[in-house]
Amino acid sequence: MNRCPACGTQYSDDARFCTKDGSRLIPTAAAQAGADGATPPRPAAPAAARGTAAGRAEPPPSASPMNLVDQVLDGRYHIVRKVGEGGMSFVYLATDTATKERYAIKVLSQALSNDQNAMQRLKREASLGMRLAHPNVCHIIRMGETQDGLVYVVMPYVEGEILSDRNNRRGTLPLAEVGKFVAEIAAGLHVAHELKIVHRDLKPENIMICKATDGSERAVVMDFGLAKERRADAELQKLTATGIILGTPEFMSPEQLRGKPLDPRTDVYSLALMTYEMLSGKLPFTGRTQQEMMIARLRSEPVPLREAKPELDFPEAVEKVLGKAMQRAPDDRYSTAPEFASALGAAIGGRTADSGVLGRLFGR
Repeated sequence: MNRCPACGTQYSDDARFCTKDGSRLIPTAAAQAGADGATPPRPAAPAAARGTAAGRAEPPPSASPMNLVDQVLDGRYHIVRKVGEGGMSFVYLATDTATKERYAIKVLSQALSNDQNAMQRLKREASLGMRLAHPNVCHIIRMGETQDGLVYVVMPYVEGEILSDRNNRRGTLPLAEVGKFVAEIAAGLHVAHELKIVHRDLKPENIMICKATDGSERAVVMDFGLAKERRADAELQKLTATGIILGTPEFMSPEQLRGKPLDPRTDVYSLALMTYEMLSGKLPFTGRTQQEMMIARLRSEPVPLREAKPELDFPEAVEKVLGKAMQRAPDDRYSTAPEFASALGAAIGGRTADSGVLGRLFGR
């Protein structure tokens, strides 16, 4: 069960926001663990991958995608432990037997591996993902398949805190911190957008906050697994025809909800929703059900930031920047992620811009 930290209302596991006040829900177990003074362990999230291996020391025939610990995958990757799993894949921490470098390896379920259409799409996405190497992107390094049919994706192993966890833990984040993270996320997205790739599933769960040895932090965009080329050919359009049901409804743009063609401005919209949530702890649209919240994005105006959190006294300029980025019509938004990040940095009061973050990230 999940519950609202503000009003205490409980919801099912698949609910993510309170329909009464818009607050992000937290797991009931996590809330109890926090009350006991302990934080429940969360596995570190993965990052990206490279090409196909030649050596083939396979896992035994009895090996299953859900239990590969202590196996050597493809004669190269020693599986150390499982760090996560979803409906269609299992993520492991692995070390390269030759270099001892650590990787995150996502092994696909047999059902997904046997789905030819899904595999066609995944291979196309993997080929795109290999071109996304950037400090603020967790890119794919390689995709491979073992002799006994296990399909896997290798990614750099990234450690840190998931942005959604930080939002839940702290409630709201300071303006300067949000400005820095938005600039870094925008820089990562810009690299993808320049390659004609749209993320399509941008959300706090897909952002990792990594800490360097000097204590500095950086935001890394994870999981371009739903990404697609903007100028899709007929084959790719056919494979992604169900795009309206892909992604996370709370952060989908209006055009994505309608199943319309997508471009970088859909990621700008999602990033604006994430920014609003980081600053206020809420989403700008409310409804009694998830469907009502989706309809609100199609028909209603967002709740102004300063109305959602009046006690924080946000600058009016910040509210205006978010309002522009959350316009229903893509033509009315900022056209690029860096443009949105620059406007937000200026609205915050120059703190982000003065730090040199934007210039460093966007080559100015």
